[in-house]
Amino acid sequence: MLTPPLTSNQAVLRLEGVSLGYGDFTVLQDISLEVMPGQVVAMMGGSGSGKTTLLRAVTGQLAARRGTITLFGQDLARTNRPGLQALRQRMGVLFQQGALFTDLNVFENVAFPLREHLSMSASQLTERVLEKLNAVGLRAAAHLKVSEISGGMARRVALARAVVLEPELVLYDEPFAGLDPISLGITARLIRSLSDRLGCASVVITHDIAESFAIADQVYLVGQGQLKAHGAPATLAASTDPYVQQFLNGQADGPVAFDYPLTPAFEAWLVQTGART
Repeated sequence: MLTPPLTSNQAVLRLEGVSLGYGDFTVLQDISLEVMPGQVVAMMGGSGSGKTTLLRAVTGQLAARRGTITLFGQDLARTNRPGLQALRQRMGVLFQQGALFTDLNVFENVAFPLREHLSMSASQLTERVLEKLNAVGLRAAAHLKVSEISGGMARRVALARAVVLEPELVLYDEPFAGLDPISLGITARLIRSLSDRLGCASVVITHDIAESFAIADQVYLVGQGQLKAHGAPATLAASTDPYVQQFLNGQADGPVAFDYPLTPAFEAWLVQTGART
């Protein structure tokens, strides 16, 4: 099933009043956001705030409990499996750990999506892969095994693989985690430059403030199960909201407590274990 191309003023991704959760637990509620072609959007929040849950919902792995998720103009709740597969082929995903194939070299890792989804001649495939490796500064590393490159280089290989199909939307799950300062800065600039060069929309799931603010057009901040703030980086930086300020400045005191709150379930567990309260 083919999905129609988007116009320049049509959102690549839109969430309207979306609630997400697992079992009886609601992770996020009433989330609304919009991502336009060519935009870099940062989805920020603390650990466990629901950022990766949002990623799973956008890729069709988790159905919304309420609200509507529209991807490339298609309502995901009304999209069948073949239709969802067609939508996924228009997306690229950079997984948190890179998820490279350790038994393939750098070239074959990047070539893998092309071999799976497109029919290309050997020369066309080689040209496309080397072009994307060149974009991340690793053209001359094409022959190396994954075990022969650094963690930062591996993240760049994964980035090249995420964009090798030249997707209309790229999702980045914690792309800055575990990187040294140089690799971190390089990765941030690559996300911005690839988005500009390909004209694709980019959603960066992260809790790294400086790098995200330097490249993002819009920032959405989630916490305590809801959307706390959104706007341009400068708008959030100037916000007087206590939650926003606590998050941006890493303050110990504020709306977010360090200690996990006491609950009746915990009290009941204490009684069962015979532990002292």
